[in-house]
Amino acid sequence: MSSIVIEVTLSQSPPQVWDELRHIERHVQWMSDAVRIDFHGEQREGVGTSFDCLTRVGPFTTTDVMTITRWVEGAVMGVEHRGLFRGRGEFDLTPLGRGTRLTWREELHFPWWFAGPIGAWCARPVLRLIWRRNLQNLSRRLAADPS
Repeated sequence: MSSIVIEVTLSQSPPQVWDELRHIERHVQWMSDAVRIDFHGEQREGVGTSFDCLTRVGPFTTTDVMTITRWVEGAVMGVEHRGLFRGRGEFDLTPLGRGTRLTWREELHFPWWFAGPIGAWCARPVLRLIWRRNLQNLSRRLAADPS
């Protein structure tokens, strides 16, 4: 299993950050590893929202099957990964002065044929780098939004 925690401090308030984060279909605009999101039904937010995320990391492409498992309006979005890589992830927004601390936690299990725990250990620094860049992209996106 690979456990990764990344945090970023944003100048926007939690409601402002949530207004962007809640739009799952727009995550591809700031997540460099997310290529496309296809929802399984009409639901687009809240617990039970289910979708496929075409994900690309370097030469590797996979479809990450995800379901929102936790949704605390303005504060927390949790997801279960049920594709090739299984596990759980969560975005957590914490007020920090006038801004927000966004914490991204992921616990992923790698399949045995992808070297299992050894593959997870090797992938961890790469995933941390990608996800840190994703949060920087989100920060730039929020700073560019005039609202």
